Amino acid sequence: MNALRRNVLKGAAGAGTVAVAVAAGLLKPTQALAGAPRSAFEAKNVGDALKNMGVSAPADSKDITIKAPDIAENGAVVPVEITSGIAGTTSIALIAEKNATPLVADFDLSDGTQGFVSTRIKMGQTALVRAVVTAGGKSYTAAKEVKVTIGGCGG
Repeated sequence: MNALRRNVLKGAAGAGTVAVAVAAGLLKPTQALAGAPRSAFEAKNVGDALKNMGVSAPADSKDITIKAPDIAENGAVVPVEITSGIAGTTSIALIAEKNATPLVADFDLSDGTQGFVSTRIKMGQTALVRAVVTAGGKSYTAAKEVKVTIGGCGG
């Protein structure tokens, strides 16, 4: 089968699935809004990003698992999964510490939602990928180093 035809069919099937979910009310566009203020995403260092998110001195936690490659061959597409085993998780933020704007993503979770997110991020260079989890009004963190061979932020 022609590779282009296959990709077009996959894309159409995916778009159709999303359209059905939106029409059925299972997926609402407003649920994908960022939880952190815009100033947190525009911060140039980790400290400012955390401050603008309203997080101060998050505690280290072994209940947060970060699944990311040890070595990312292409920093433009680094798969990352965060799992929080902390009861009552209300948000998960993702920080790539050496990026020009370190706050990569911030997910607000509804009550009863499993503390899990999976996404792909861009990384300009080797750095710690840090998850910041908010649960019960407290903040927790965990980090994992990801080595980048080809930078994805214009590198």
